[in-house]
Amino acid sequence: MAKPEYVQKNREWLAAKAKEEGVKPLDKGIYYKVIKKGNANGPTPNRGSVVTAHYVGKTINGKTFDSSRGGVAPAFRLRDLIPGWIIALQQMRVGDKWEVYIPAEQAYGKMNQPGIPGGSTLIFEIELLGIA
Repeated sequence: MAKPEYVQKNREWLAAKAKEEGVKPLDKGIYYKVIKKGNANGPTPNRGSVVTAHYVGKTINGKTFDSSRGGVAPAFRLRDLIPGWIIALQQMRVGDKWEVYIPAEQAYGKMNQPGIPGGSTLIFEIELLGIA
């Protein structure tokens, strides 16, 4: 598949996903769906926070390119992550589990990554376990 066609297919997938019931918008073209609610009064991380989260990352064809499931949940400094994660996680509370839909522009853009063609819309199931 030619690259412009792949990019277009990913944009169309995201536009269709955005119209599904329960899917809500965040900033910069990112969307999410709540799978499980955590503590409604719990803290939210900021860019300087270190977060502990389980996640599964997929492309729109359903192919998993990364996952923390089956191991120890990793800790990340929020500001070191892709923009889509930074935006989404700052809206999450400990215990929240979301499916997040990130356009290529808020992920890896046109750059290829292992298992991720350039221009890919990414789907992450993220469960925020802790904030340090």
